[in-house]
Amino acid sequence: MNSRIKLFPVASEINKAGHLVIGGCDTLDLAVKYGTPLYVLDELTIRKQCREFKNEFGKRYPDTMVVYAGKAFLNGAMAALLKEEAIGLDVVSGGELFIAESAGFPMDMVYFHGNNKSAEEIKTALSRHVGRFVVDGMDDLARLTSMAEESGHIPDILLRITPGIEAHTHSHIATGGAGSKFGFPLYMAEEAVSRAMAAPSVNLVGLHFHVGSLIAEVNPYLESIDLILEMAAEMKYKYGFELEEFNIGGGYGVAYTLEDRVPEISYFAEKITSGIVAKCGQLKLALPGLVIEPGRAIVARSGVALYKAGNIKDVAGPLRYVSVDGGMADNIRPALYDSKYEAVLAGKMNDKDTDAVTIAGRFCESGDILVKNIKLPPVKGADVIAIPVCGAYCIPMSSNYNASLKAPIVMLADGHDRLVRRRETYQDLTRCDSL
Repeated sequence: MNSRIKLFPVASEINKAGHLVIGGCDTLDLAVKYGTPLYVLDELTIRKQCREFKNEFGKRYPDTMVVYAGKAFLNGAMAALLKEEAIGLDVVSGGELFIAESAGFPMDMVYFHGNNKSAEEIKTALSRHVGRFVVDGMDDLARLTSMAEESGHIPDILLRITPGIEAHTHSHIATGGAGSKFGFPLYMAEEAVSRAMAAPSVNLVGLHFHVGSLIAEVNPYLESIDLILEMAAEMKYKYGFELEEFNIGGGYGVAYTLEDRVPEISYFAEKITSGIVAKCGQLKLALPGLVIEPGRAIVARSGVALYKAGNIKDVAGPLRYVSVDGGMADNIRPALYDSKYEAVLAGKMNDKDTDAVTIAGRFCESGDILVKNIKLPPVKGADVIAIPVCGAYCIPMSSNYNASLKAPIVMLADGHDRLVRRRETYQDLTRCDSL
């Protein structure tokens, strides 16, 4: 069996014809029905990840709430699925809030993040009575307290604290270090707590931190937990602050390639919850409610990008380029982060990998490379190429570069395919224009 199948959604298999099947649907049939590029999402994988986070953390720390980080991928179908799974939603913009509300997502399960929330976004979120505001700095706190007073609604808030802990990840997605643009630096935390507790228009219920993304080790979490809880104990002594809610963010890693080694959710759950219990016992703090915010770890594996091979070109090196009908406009992560992916030929899953190729996108940038130097069976024009672990960030970071059309999204479950976002049309490209 093709070893790369383990990176694909849990409901993936190879049929008798050697075709890749996801959620009971033949990917070659999907490519014909919807065209390519195409994003498919396996519903079973998303639900499994939601339930695993809830179960693994919940059985060790009963007062746990799982909140999905919507920036990883969010549309109406995803919001509806989260609602069914009783998962909260972390939003960072008025647009994400609008999507959630349009899908009937409960506003009291929404956490509103962002390092530069606009006055209009704050006003809207206050009027919708979102569950929590995560305050990101002194200006953010001042604006929120003022607008909350005018609105007459007293929101529950968390203060985002930057612990100064460096996580071993790409610099673009590390958020917990001392120089991060996010949160209150640890040395400003006392002033932030003091101001928030003195403001009658907001209700300070807890603290938040986030060390970054694609974290494959538990130590950054444990070190940050210790620092923030020590600060909370000091604030209790000085100001009577009671830590009701402790939000430790997300960032749990996922495996993008066969070489990636990422701990199981159960490992993170065991180490993190035992660390909180031990530290709270040491500091004589009552155990707070725990909030975790996985995004990528819930949706990444569920998504697969399907492309069609086009021109094949041999150049100096020797190097063989297989160009596909998508690229950096629908997955900018390789160009932006030098992210690594695997790939398969969806119609030749049982064939031997004999040819070294580089999968190139169709866009006018030399950096538009999806997968470098991967061995595949001999590729021919019109072969369907499937790239796994594309459920997180690829879609929300997509663009219309070169006036390309954003790809459709299909949700798969039990042999049924459901279009949850249509392919854009040329008319969509000019819909917002004026002459």
